[in-house]
Amino acid sequence: MASGGDQTTTKSRILVVGGTGYIGRHVVASSARLGHPTTALVRDLAPSDPAKAQLLHTFRDAGVTLLHGDLHDHASLLRAVRDADVVISAVRATQVPDQTRLIDAIKEAGGGRVRRFIPSEFGMDPGRGASAAVEPVRSMYGSKVGIRRAVEAAGIPHTYVACNYFAGFALPSIGQFMPKAAPVDSVVILGEGHTKVVFVEEGDIGTYTVLAAVDPRAENKTLHIRPPANTMSHDELVSMWEKKTGKKLERVYVPEDAVLTKIKELEYPKNVLVSIAHAAYCRGEMSSPLDDPQDVEATQLYPEIQYTTVDEYLNTLL
Repeated sequence: MASGGDQTTTKSRILVVGGTGYIGRHVVASSARLGHPTTALVRDLAPSDPAKAQLLHTFRDAGVTLLHGDLHDHASLLRAVRDADVVISAVRATQVPDQTRLIDAIKEAGGGRVRRFIPSEFGMDPGRGASAAVEPVRSMYGSKVGIRRAVEAAGIPHTYVACNYFAGFALPSIGQFMPKAAPVDSVVILGEGHTKVVFVEEGDIGTYTVLAAVDPRAENKTLHIRPPANTMSHDELVSMWEKKTGKKLERVYVPEDAVLTKIKELEYPKNVLVSIAHAAYCRGEMSSPLDDPQDVEATQLYPEIQYTTVDEYLNTLL
């Protein structure tokens, strides 16, 4: 998880929607840790699920305010955004289209009250990947781009976050998606194995997201999180793992046409996971040059942050 010196940015009232989700919980934790008055919009304040109840307890201990509401309760959204300077959405993929309700609430609150909105993306940049991706992820990217256009049409100051691969999702299998399990004797590599991809630890994603949310340099731009030490090919990742374990793995390369065939054979959600992997490993969507003036890179904006490297993460798996 990222660490660094005392951040001197002005503190903002930050509202997180989807804060109990996979990445949202890291955004909430980072916001509170960085000293921002933080509110999490929660559907159930007293969940029966022990893990979720413990998470809410952790939030409260960190000074986070829990506010009852959800995307389908306009009054709760309006109440929440009226008390926020920054709104960060971390809703799951199936709820991405519903963010129009959040946009409507921000517009209705009016007066430039919300100074920054970060819609839920947290993956590859859909603005870049939509053209190269195949179904079903192409439609998912299209939905995210649609939300971007709605945000811009509403005139809401925004930041888009392209964080690439979640380390906790991709690294325990040493980058495999067919199958998604730690390699024992052989490792499956999609494509030719030399395309660069990017892995980012989830706590670091939370930290960079919150820093950018209150940073004028990131306003109306796309924040790409591309830690240099975590940008590597699948072949390089496997070699790093082999060096740590002292065991050589047979490398089974799956050509792109076979990957495309496999995607058509798989059912949801596996077809989504492999189609994302195809865009990353076969099409190189994580490593395309950042040449748009609207692109900024997280580790360049915040060089003081000590992010978790792939090397360090793999040590935790030994």
